[in-house]
Amino acid sequence: MGSTSGTSGTPQTPSTSGIGRRDLIKRAAALGIVSVPTMSVLSACASGGGSDDDKAKKGKKTKDNPFGAGKGNDLDVFIFKGGYGDSYAKVWEASFEKKYGGDVAHTGEQDVTGKLQPRFNKGNPPDVVDDSGSKKLKLDTLFKDGQLTDLTQLLDAPSVDDPSKKVRDIMLPGTIEQGTFGGKFHALFYVYAAWGVWYSNKLFKKHGWKAPKTWDDFIGIMKDAKSKGIGGFAHQGKYPYYMNIVIMDLIAKTGGMDSVKKIDNLDPKAFVGNPAAERSIEAIYEIVEKGLLMPGTNSLEHTEAQTKWNEYKAVFIPSGSWLENEQAKQTPADFEMTFLPLPLLPDSKMKLHAVRTGADEPFVVPSKAKNVEGGLEFLRRMLSKEGATAFAKEASSLSVLGPEFVDKSVQLRPGIKSALAAVDACPVPERFNFRYPEWYSEMDVAIQNATGELMAKRITPKKWLERAQKATDAEAEKNPKNKR
Repeated sequence: MGSTSGTSGTPQTPSTSGIGRRDLIKRAAALGIVSVPTMSVLSACASGGGSDDDKAKKGKKTKDNPFGAGKGNDLDVFIFKGGYGDSYAKVWEASFEKKYGGDVAHTGEQDVTGKLQPRFNKGNPPDVVDDSGSKKLKLDTLFKDGQLTDLTQLLDAPSVDDPSKKVRDIMLPGTIEQGTFGGKFHALFYVYAAWGVWYSNKLFKKHGWKAPKTWDDFIGIMKDAKSKGIGGFAHQGKYPYYMNIVIMDLIAKTGGMDSVKKIDNLDPKAFVGNPAAERSIEAIYEIVEKGLLMPGTNSLEHTEAQTKWNEYKAVFIPSGSWLENEQAKQTPADFEMTFLPLPLLPDSKMKLHAVRTGADEPFVVPSKAKNVEGGLEFLRRMLSKEGATAFAKEASSLSVLGPEFVDKSVQLRPGIKSALAAVDACPVPERFNFRYPEWYSEMDVAIQNATGELMAKRITPKKWLERAQKATDAEAEKNPKNKR
């Protein structure tokens, strides 16, 4: 989520490819730390890939090296360079290279599919892939094609900081579920994210607005903003993933976990015939019908919309908790970025404090990688105090290890603090998340496309529901269900 998270944040910055790691060891020491319609990415590679002679040499398995990662082997790491950037990964890589030798090649890119699909097709994928953003490879496709290493062995390995504990015992609840495909753990969703709506507390104080609790309050602020020449709601129009945060959260909060499970379980009444979905999409459309969108927002890239929001041209914008890091250069120092759990429609089954939160930003080790053992060890070392502290310091976000794994010297920014405070205020049983975007990527893209049409006023709420249900039914016909 990622971003997008998704999901984590969609791409934003130029790439840095093929950088060796030796020159970054000094930098690490200085820091004090030593979704495109689905297609089969592998239709051409069933007989591809290198021979066993191309594989990295294995080392001796020990408690400190449970996978037998060989010394002196090169490691190929591909990072999605989106809302979290990629500087955190460079710190990880420098530390790994110092311990295991060899050269760790770093690639930071936005177009994951464009850069990696040819490599997967040739049977020559990287050893570690951070698969996120709007142009990510589809995890469900990779899983079905047998291209993901089973990471159960990672879960059962001793943790770096306390070998008496297994890795599975130190991660936050829901992390293993989020990375499970076909009953086995195949993806490490590393970032602990929250999704919702954001606003500037400075702008709120200027106009005397209070954080809205009801949908009517929410709409009321937008109307008042419009009367003052300010857009009520901005969204990242070219990436409907973001608007789906609001739509799906409203469905969840209105209908409760029953509605969440109906969607994830491909229920024949997930959307059409689901009163919570019907009420929610009508409420969302009210923003469009009443002209409360920031002018031009439907045609904007994610960072374009977010920058206009930073310029006080809109009150609200949806995103995940990578937003603050992504907009660090564009956000005024006194902006007071603040997270808002989505306000409620009348008779909602969830409470106001309910928030979508959980593991985001998937890391995988391709099964045809040359250095699978090194890839597994790289992931294990990400799940350490050293790794979590590097991520918090560089990306101003938390990992799925939680705050206790971050050095107290690290200071998070105000926006992420407000998001974490919202999560803390929500009891664990009332936190929710969706699985369908990773389980069923074609369905996810179809719903995003429908949302783009809805926000541009080219289809009605009824048509949106029909298109969402059609996409859900199509997945139910061809896929064995991953039941929640």
